[in-house]
Amino acid sequence: MTYPPDYGSPGAQGSADVPRADVPRAEVPRADVPPAEAKAATTSLGDLIGDVAQDLTTLMRQEVELAKAEFRESATRAGKGAGMYGGAGAAGLFALLFLSLALWWALGASLVGFGWSAVIVAVIWAIVAAVLAFRAKKEMEAVRGMPRTAETVKKIPPSLKPSEEPR
Repeated sequence: MTYPPDYGSPGAQGSADVPRADVPRAEVPRADVPPAEAKAATTSLGDLIGDVAQDLTTLMRQEVELAKAEFRESATRAGKGAGMYGGAGAAGLFALLFLSLALWWALGASLVGFGWSAVIVAVIWAIVAAVLAFRAKKEMEAVRGMPRTAETVKKIPPSLKPSEEPR
């Protein structure tokens, strides 16, 4: 095996056992010094800040990936639930249709005739629709949006302005 002459190989100036003054050697950390302090003592401030920035970048990327994974899982479950609600709504609609037809037939065959029984069933459904529409309107008027979020967003621009107070 050949060694470059800079590292004190047998063919270089000097001996392999004797360190040369012009070749930088890494300091061997002492056993009583914690590893973080040893690294801080042997690493430049720029390298330490670079390491911190890299660690923060990695942490932020991992957090974003975790949020994406959680969102995907939640969205998948919500999609399945919404599909099931849609199926339940369609089944409920068919149930109401056939119950309405049964009511129309029962009233028409026994009491008032088929024409008037159709009017009675239609009026019942009109009353149900009116009650639901009025309740929906009342609920929609109670919606206020996101008042706390809007309030905190209004506070952001002043907090970004530099302070006039001397430090």
